[in-house]
Amino acid sequence: MGQHLHLCENNPMQRRRQASFGRIALDTAMDNNGQFSSEISATTPDWSREAVTAFWQPSRQLLKTIRGYQRHQSGKGLLSRLRRRLYVFEHRFWSVVTGADIPLTCQIGGGLLMPHPNGIVIHPSAIIGVNCLLFQQVTLGTRRGGGVPRLGGHVDVGAGAKIFGAVVVPAHSEVPASTIVTAWSLKRRTGTPEAEAVIVGHM
Repeated sequence: MGQHLHLCENNPMQRRRQASFGRIALDTAMDNNGQFSSEISATTPDWSREAVTAFWQPSRQLLKTIRGYQRHQSGKGLLSRLRRRLYVFEHRFWSVVTGADIPLTCQIGGGLLMPHPNGIVIHPSAIIGVNCLLFQQVTLGTRRGGGVPRLGGHVDVGAGAKIFGAVVVPAHSEVPASTIVTAWSLKRRTGTPEAEAVIVGHM
């Protein structure tokens, strides 16, 4: 475990990591016409980010099973029960294929992107806002004392990042790769609100 790191503009290591992360995120922030999107909403889901356009799109297929199961979760008819069973079977299949652990009952906003879903683990009670981006080996989990993470809209989480406990990550934030986050505070500098993550370790 390395020394404590903070998401500050005056941290050279952080600037390098943000630049690298930004290039990766940029590659995934494209619209349906293959053009780079200048703005991604933190409130309105972009369902095209989840659209299944070919059979072998494991992460999108996995999300499809979660959405389908939740649509029929409250249904009491025979058809709803049969569809829930089908979605459970498909969810298990795509979970094995992706190597991800994302429960069927997770609260996930629309437009989630998982370019490389291998090793993604999400606590059943965690909340993910719309148009978020999760890279491989990301964990959203609890910690001693309880609490689970809550991601605002359009939060990008880099590969290998771990967020534990009752952490609320505000909209339009980036969590750098290979960091462990247990708190996120807001502070003001020269009258401008600025988010600062308290990162207790660097893997």
